[in-house]
Amino acid sequence: MGLDEQRPVPLDDVVRLQMEAQRRSNTKPELILRRALHRLGLRFRVGLSVPGLPRRTMDIAFTRQRVAVFVDGCFWHGCPVHGVAPKNNAEWWAQKLSANKLRDDDTTQHLQASDWRVVRVWEHQPVDEQVRAVLQALRLPELRS
Repeated sequence: MGLDEQRPVPLDDVVRLQMEAQRRSNTKPELILRRALHRLGLRFRVGLSVPGLPRRTMDIAFTRQRVAVFVDGCFWHGCPVHGVAPKNNAEWWAQKLSANKLRDDDTTQHLQASDWRVVRVWEHQPVDEQVRAVLQALRLPELRS
């Protein structure tokens, strides 16, 4: 039985509704980065499937240059600075967040083995740092917006 099949029961309806409302794509940090890249004249694909890995998508993909960009949320991807371990259902959450990190690593390795450059930025990073990381992976000089 996978983690998703043995999901713990939320403490109350408020918690359940909060968890159901969590976006999986088009999050605010993703949109901010996409707008910044678009303002620089860069064009890209959004939500492109990772070749060979079902149910995994790239947040931003530059297909010609083979650059995949992921905007990782601090909670879900275990940010060493801002990641917080929930106290309720602690064991389940520890397994869930650990599995997320392992999946991130597997996705990165899979793409790199397929000659993709992978950029992972944290949601808390300033957008100019995120843009710089993307431009570096694209092997473009820094552009002014």
